[in-house]
Amino acid sequence: MSTATTASVSTHILDTSIGRPAEGVAISLAARSGRDAEWVALGGSATDADGRCKDLPALPEGTTHVRLDFEVETYFTRSIKTVKQAEAQQDAPRVRDSGAFFPEVAITFAVVPGEHYHVPLLLNPFGYSVYRGS
Repeated sequence: MSTATTASVSTHILDTSIGRPAEGVAISLAARSGRDAEWVALGGSATDADGRCKDLPALPEGTTHVRLDFEVETYFTRSIKTVKQAEAQQDAPRVRDSGAFFPEVAITFAVVPGEHYHVPLLLNPFGYSVYRGS
C-alpha cells in the first residue's frame, strides 16, 4: 500500500515459451534515495503458482530508484524440458551449459512517491522484456 510519501512495487512473470506463469523464481528488491545514493537491499520473495510475487517489502520513504533482481537460471534449470523444446525451434546451436542464456535479470526504474509500479517480466530461455503494467 502506498501513501503520498512512498511508492509501491509489484511484479509477476510469464514464461512466454510455454504461455504459463513462472513459479518459484526468487526475486530480490533494492532501493536507493537519489541517483548517487547506495543501493539498500530490502529483502525478497519468490513467485507463486500464478507467477506473482505478492509480498515484496515496502519501499522506504524517499525512494527514488528501485531494482528488481530475478534469479531465472534456477527456474530454467528446473524446467529443462521447456528449454529443450524452445532450443529446438531456434536456428542457432546450443552454446551454453545452463538452462538460460540470461541467468539473471536486473530491472532498475525510477519511482515517485504515491505511485504504484507493477513491473511484469515476460521471459523465455533466450530473452525477456518488461514494461510498466497497471
